[in-house]
Amino acid sequence: MRGALGGPRVLLRRLREVMAEPVSAQERLDKIVVLIAANMVAEVCSVYVLRVDGTLELYATEGLNRQAVHLTVMRSDEGLVGLVATEASPINLNDAQAHPAFSYRPETGEEIYRSFLGVPILRAGNTLGVLVVQNRARRTYSEEEVEALQTTAMVLAEMIASGELTSLAQPGAEPAVRRPVHVSGAALTDAIALGHVVLHEPRVVITNFIADDVQKELRRLGVAIETLRAELDLMLESGEVAEGGEHRDVLEAYRMFAHDRGWVHKLEEAVITGLTAEAAVERVQSDTRARMLRQTDPYLRERLHDFDDLAHRLQRQLLGYDHAPTRDKLPEHAVIVARSMGPAALLDYDRNRLRGLVLEEGGPNSHVAIVARALGIAAVGEVPNATGLADPGDAVIVDGVTGDVHIRPTPDMEAAYVERVRLRARRQLQYLSLRDKPAVTKDGQPVTLMINAGLPIDLPHLAETGAVGIGLFRTELQFMVAAQFPRTSEQLALYRNVLDAAAGKPVVFRTLDIGGDKVLPYMRNYEEENPALGWRAIRLGLDRPGLLRSQVRAMLRAASGRELRIMFPMIAAVHEFDEAKGLVERELTHLRRHGHRLPERVEVGTMLEVPALLFQLDELLERVDFLSVGSNDLLQFLFAADRGNARVANRFDPLSVPVLRVLKLIVDRANAHGKSVTLCGELASKPIGALALIAIGFRAFSLLPSAVGPVKAMLLDLDAGKVERLVASLMALPLGSASVRAKLTAFAEAEGLSL
Repeated sequence: MRGALGGPRVLLRRLREVMAEPVSAQERLDKIVVLIAANMVAEVCSVYVLRVDGTLELYATEGLNRQAVHLTVMRSDEGLVGLVATEASPINLNDAQAHPAFSYRPETGEEIYRSFLGVPILRAGNTLGVLVVQNRARRTYSEEEVEALQTTAMVLAEMIASGELTSLAQPGAEPAVRRPVHVSGAALTDAIALGHVVLHEPRVVITNFIADDVQKELRRLGVAIETLRAELDLMLESGEVAEGGEHRDVLEAYRMFAHDRGWVHKLEEAVITGLTAEAAVERVQSDTRARMLRQTDPYLRERLHDFDDLAHRLQRQLLGYDHAPTRDKLPEHAVIVARSMGPAALLDYDRNRLRGLVLEEGGPNSHVAIVARALGIAAVGEVPNATGLADPGDAVIVDGVTGDVHIRPTPDMEAAYVERVRLRARRQLQYLSLRDKPAVTKDGQPVTLMINAGLPIDLPHLAETGAVGIGLFRTELQFMVAAQFPRTSEQLALYRNVLDAAAGKPVVFRTLDIGGDKVLPYMRNYEEENPALGWRAIRLGLDRPGLLRSQVRAMLRAASGRELRIMFPMIAAVHEFDEAKGLVERELTHLRRHGHRLPERVEVGTMLEVPALLFQLDELLERVDFLSVGSNDLLQFLFAADRGNARVANRFDPLSVPVLRVLKLIVDRANAHGKSVTLCGELASKPIGALALIAIGFRAFSLLPSAVGPVKAMLLDLDAGKVERLVASLMALPLGSASVRAKLTAFAEAEGLSL
């Protein structure tokens, strides 16, 4: 390094000595800036720390006026220091005062210095401060000097993150690393949680930053990279990956990055500056994360996840850690924070200690969201950089109702949420008092309230809510959380347990709704351009009849001597229902022939979620025993709007006249044929949605368990005749104002209904 006294490795070793000295935080910082200035032959070295209020404060300096320490404060976008913080990138100038962003602070005495090198102090891609060196003479700092200063900034980042500098701050001006953070995402569950962060894949905690033997660290790095590459090659050659599919594409991308010479060269350069191999990985990845988080290109931002995962694997390889996190020692009130997660991984955690879930990926209809709702925990998805913002043990509030996440909340915020949780608890007690009351409107209209389920953990909700049955049992969840294809005996055991738990209450089993976005890890995945419209559900079942037959046989045997209701998903044509029903009849014949006791009664129905069935209603209703409207899929197909796409999911209001006309057509035709019709889906799980559905003639719903109480409370106070007349008049109006939401809300307020 040009003009340096001993080079970066000497500096890092001396920094390690200073970090170990039993001195105050201010003394340690003062010694550090002196060391850096001397090593880089710089006349000035200064440390600026980002504060909770978003400003930058001068915490230590060698060369500037020391009286300015803790007095000089600037906006985070002010001057060259602010530019470094905002861009999270080094700035190297031989004439700083000529730069348009230059800002002069007279109390520092910096007007005599021309050259400027500033680097961000980064941790997990987040800016914690800025480290600056300056000289009077005009000079451009070498690449090696920039690299050395960035490496030194990494050590400072850990010092700031440790909380050591908090004692130097005025109240309300603490370092931003511990600042309260508010981020918003997609609300996944109707629940609120206060707890402490547990990272699903915890960052590797590096305790040794400074290398004693650089050549040894280079060898360690080389061995770890080769081992990582070999592991990826082995995974790509394994049976289930070798045939192709999206998961193979992901691993191919990982392998490409692992062989990228530019990435490896950066790691080697970081080690040469004096870092240990694992610290070098942390340093390079933090720089990469900071740069990519500021990209607007969604493809580049998506690649950040790949680099994160690759760096995580390499660090664990270097330190000999297992890739799987430990889950058996959760703190009380644990909130899991993860980039992404499958439903099986969530179920691995101790349910008694688990309170919430925060995901960078995963929308309301993702598999893990379904399981989170079944567990009754608060969950929020699509939270940008969640794993980079939170540290293990941080206090966190997860608002699954609004989609808000508060990391390290202020006492006032925490107190407000504690009160909100208490209010919700009191409301739940009120709903509990309604559990055994019949669901009958004020004018005597009975309404059937059932619950959606799919796992054994859902079954206690039947008794807790007072629901009259399970209107939708998603059988695919058993397959999604299993490591391998569930045997017929395992399916039989589950279905029997469900019927036992229902204790005579009706249960509607939906046959496997897999394919599309519901990929089973142990089944070959066929890539499709439009998976929601592709080879899934009953289409897969009819094309692979052995799969459907084994499931139907398990259901029939589980229901021996009892009533059984089987429902087929994604039926698009009457002949598909005929084929599926014929398969049930063949299985009944098989069991009868082999002397098995048969169910007392078998009813066969279908989900109505494909718009094509709207034009086959009469033919379909002549064949089915019952009908269930899958409003989630039906509405997305009606509007050609992917419900998992945040840009279009809320573009159309489900309480619009076109939707209500379609749903009224279904319920009217079902009534004309004397067939029962139930609506399953999110629309029925909100009181205002249930209000609209009652108004057009629906009298049976299958809801989220948490929705039974609020919906029942609303309908007990409802005059159904009044709302029927209101909505009928609204539906007769021209479609200029297509949504009836505002009118229904006003009606509810006037009638004293709780929405």
